[in-house]
Amino acid sequence: MDILNKFKRYREEENRLKWEGTFADYLEIVKERPEVAQTAHSRVYNMIKSSGLHERDGKKMYHFFGEEIFGLEEAIERLVEEYFHPAAKRLDVRKRILLLMGPVSGGKSTIVTMLKRGLEQYSRTDEGAVYAIKGCPMHEDPLHLIPPHLRNDFYEEYGIRIEGNLSPLNTMRLDQEYRGEIENVQVERIFFSEDKRVGIGTFTPSDPKSQDIADLTGSIDFSTIAEYGSESDPRAYRFDGELNKANRGMMEFQEMLKLDEKFLWNLLSLTQEGNFKAGRFALISADELIVAHTNETEYRTFISNKKNEALHSRIIVMPIPYNLKVREEERIYEKMIRDSDMNHIHIAPHALKAAAIFSVLSRLEVPKKQGIDLVKKMRLYDGESVEGYNSVDVEDLKKEYPNEGMHGIDPRYIINRISSAIIRKKSPSINALDVLLALKDGLDQHASISQEDKDKYMNFIAIARREYDEIAKNEVQKAFVYSYEESAKTLMNNYLDNVEAFCNKNKLRDPLTGEELNPDEKLMRSIEEQIGISENAKKGFREEILIRISAYARKGKRFEYNSHERLREAIQKKLFADLKDVVKITTSSKTPDESQLKKMNEVIATLVDEHGYTTTSANELLQYVGSLLNR
Repeated sequence: MDILNKFKRYREEENRLKWEGTFADYLEIVKERPEVAQTAHSRVYNMIKSSGLHERDGKKMYHFFGEEIFGLEEAIERLVEEYFHPAAKRLDVRKRILLLMGPVSGGKSTIVTMLKRGLEQYSRTDEGAVYAIKGCPMHEDPLHLIPPHLRNDFYEEYGIRIEGNLSPLNTMRLDQEYRGEIENVQVERIFFSEDKRVGIGTFTPSDPKSQDIADLTGSIDFSTIAEYGSESDPRAYRFDGELNKANRGMMEFQEMLKLDEKFLWNLLSLTQEGNFKAGRFALISADELIVAHTNETEYRTFISNKKNEALHSRIIVMPIPYNLKVREEERIYEKMIRDSDMNHIHIAPHALKAAAIFSVLSRLEVPKKQGIDLVKKMRLYDGESVEGYNSVDVEDLKKEYPNEGMHGIDPRYIINRISSAIIRKKSPSINALDVLLALKDGLDQHASISQEDKDKYMNFIAIARREYDEIAKNEVQKAFVYSYEESAKTLMNNYLDNVEAFCNKNKLRDPLTGEELNPDEKLMRSIEEQIGISENAKKGFREEILIRISAYARKGKRFEYNSHERLREAIQKKLFADLKDVVKITTSSKTPDESQLKKMNEVIATLVDEHGYTTTSANELLQYVGSLLNR
């Protein structure tokens, strides 16, 4: 019954949102809420902005795209700030076709779909409300009723500019139905809907021989010519083309550059002048955002054709590259799996990360900067701390290859191979090794991959395997540490006491005997060497730690175990190094004794309870790490 109640509430909400009135009534709404008269571009921009944003690493993160688009913050910020924002301000970019250009499965279609679904929802809010002349198949702006000679007066009174002319059909209706009385013309609130063809149009190329321009601009209804007497009578014309129906909202061209020329040329006056030619009528005004998407190969072919120069100048190209962050790539896979029938399969922790490392490496360009390799570059892009490099270096790396991310392994390939791994293993659980093996086998079956690329990708799989090996060992070693956080904090506090004494040239006092002791250089170096701090660099590292502690103290914050990323890593590695032999013996024993068996069960319980493994995947992890430690 709950779902039936929801149907009822939905109908009640639909009725509440409906509105009908005269043009005079509509003007009262415009006076109170001028935003109802905004342009299509302005409506899209305000829709995105209304969802909110925050900044991360100096980049704007628009919440509108937050749950669907991952790792494309820079591309999205450029799209919003360089196209939608100026277009909303009526600058010249609104007279351009927005072309999203990028590799397959890179997010272009998802962005367009989100804009369409967003407009549908936004038109149901007070801020995004849209009103149209009632009974108009093009959902025409009621303000078009105001004659050109009165529009300056209207602007002075309302502060709203009117663009576009009344359509042929509504011109006739104004004369015949309303006897020229503009104030009595009926206006209604409309709601954008792609399914109902209201404010959202979609056009897909098909066979050029069978596809007609009428699909875009509408056509003559020959059955009514006898009734109305002429093909130029607007009542004898079906204003049902995609451009007609997309008026006031958004028009999507899928694979636009594959369209026949006759369709593309029709967009010239629409983009520049805001109108198009249909049948035997004067130019018909239309206010709509035109967005298209294509791949790089199609785009290069298009711009190389001299015949396309006029249209080329009316296009703004927004590159949509692949994501280049491992963490965000994992989120893409998680979403694709969540939306599929695979969501009941247990995918062991770090399995998706191993796949993400492989795919991101395939998209990165080899750095020109000396001393940095692809793996370091990958880590820097992912926000990890890499010794000797900072955020400035990351920006320099990005500037080396402005078009980085336009090639490489696509997310669909990864998901296809994960599906293959699930089918092959016939188990409710798969791990990183299953995924990497499936990726490797997929390369052998991929006929379109050159031998050179295959060798390169095989190397990336090997790198992903090495990265996973380190993750797996750390995961098991961490699970072996009894009261890990407490052990880590104790070791850190001991280290900090010695560092403070070293930097201030003081001595430490033994808590038991009261004896004064020199700072424990052996302890400090055993920790610092875990992250490659040299003898010459130790003083600088220790002073940096003290500065960080002082900064926290000034802000009234407590310096914690996780307050310094590199120190945390060093503490972890020191603890793990001390435990390595224990882990090695316990995991590799074929006939564990009672104490070893107890420890194994404790470790498995920790992996299950705290790290997201199942008993099966935890056992597989222990066996694998045991084999690694015995090599």
